[in-house]
Amino acid sequence: MKTSRGSHRVPADPHRPAGASAAEAPAEAATAEAPAEAPVEAPVEASAEAPAAGPRPAAGPRPAPGPRPGDGLRRFVPQALVVAVLAGGTSAFVVDDKAIRLSVDGAPRTLHTFADDVGELLAAEGIAVGAHDLVAPAPRTALADGDEVAVRWARPLDLDVDGRTRHLWTTARTVDEALRELGVRAEGAHLSASRSAAIGRTGLALAVRTERAVTFLADGRQRTVRTNAASVAEALARAGITLRGQDTTSVPPDTFPRDGQTVTVLRVRDGRETREETIPYAVRHVDDPDLYQGTEVVDRQGRPGLRRITYETRTVNGVRRHTRRTGATVVREPVARIVRVGTGRRPASVSGTDGLNWDALARCESGNRPDAVDPSGTYGGLYQFDLRTWRSLGGTGRPQDASAAEQTYRAKKLYVQRGASPWPHCGRRLYR
Repeated sequence: MKTSRGSHRVPADPHRPAGASAAEAPAEAATAEAPAEAPVEAPVEASAEAPAAGPRPAAGPRPAPGPRPGDGLRRFVPQALVVAVLAGGTSAFVVDDKAIRLSVDGAPRTLHTFADDVGELLAAEGIAVGAHDLVAPAPRTALADGDEVAVRWARPLDLDVDGRTRHLWTTARTVDEALRELGVRAEGAHLSASRSAAIGRTGLALAVRTERAVTFLADGRQRTVRTNAASVAEALARAGITLRGQDTTSVPPDTFPRDGQTVTVLRVRDGRETREETIPYAVRHVDDPDLYQGTEVVDRQGRPGLRRITYETRTVNGVRRHTRRTGATVVREPVARIVRVGTGRRPASVSGTDGLNWDALARCESGNRPDAVDPSGTYGGLYQFDLRTWRSLGGTGRPQDASAAEQTYRAKKLYVQRGASPWPHCGRRLYR
């Protein structure tokens, strides 16, 4: 007869007297079987052939009846049947019972069970497993006496390795076990939790920063460091490089540094700069009827003004990248140039001078340059007039500022007055 499945304790014998222990059951069985081993004595019956006894005694009290044939057998058969039934049930009970070593999340214990397979055992023990939990052997595996069953609870793990996050399940009970189970290379890495830290059933968020090689280019030098920093700024600090003011890096400082990455430090400097520039002067022309047409005389020289301009500048690693004008101040106003322009009619000619070689005289005196001035600054123009002579002839301003035609006209007038004597070295050329 098969009993119900599951872990158990040995049931009490229904035929055992109250208070009897399980150890007494075999003795009772032996006791129940004892009458079967004792010989049964059949009652002696009077033989028909026996001679008649003496005279029948007188009637008196009836003696108690003795044992009848078959009474001992009738008592033995029921007792034997009960003993057989009990013996058969106990044998089935003993055959189905199994001793199993059950380990739940590392806590082992030994128990007895009638379960046929692992799933029945867990159900009988009230152990409910989820999709991520580990059961070994599988729930449908048949059980035998002495088997071992292990249950490992799964734990949620939010694993961030070098900025890449994954949601995982693990049956590991510590951080170190989880890293080995997941194959995460953690030598020299920074962990957000201790390797020996326990991972509870509610799970854990774990950040792993592996060791990486990062190269920095800063201040004309190249430095390669091995670091498990979580950001470029943190790696810079560990490399002993300081950012000041507007300094930054070629990648955002809060980004995650990758293995083999090269980062350039950008030294940013803001400054102010002042420049001066000239303000061009204007030229004002004034009509002068006292001057012949085609003649211009500078009455006042122009002078450029001066402006001071301020700029904001930005340099990156010493190279100017940005300039912005912020203000301007006039230091000196420009002075306009005044030029008198002749509007008077020129006389047709000067009598007595038309046949002379004025071109040869001009080449000799000034190289035929209307604006020529001698080294002393006293004589100027094509014919090297001094200022007093020039004005006595009706000229205005300086001779070297007048037109070539006007200078020739004034020279002819001078010749009429004084001949070739004003030009003692070159005057003879007038006659060639």
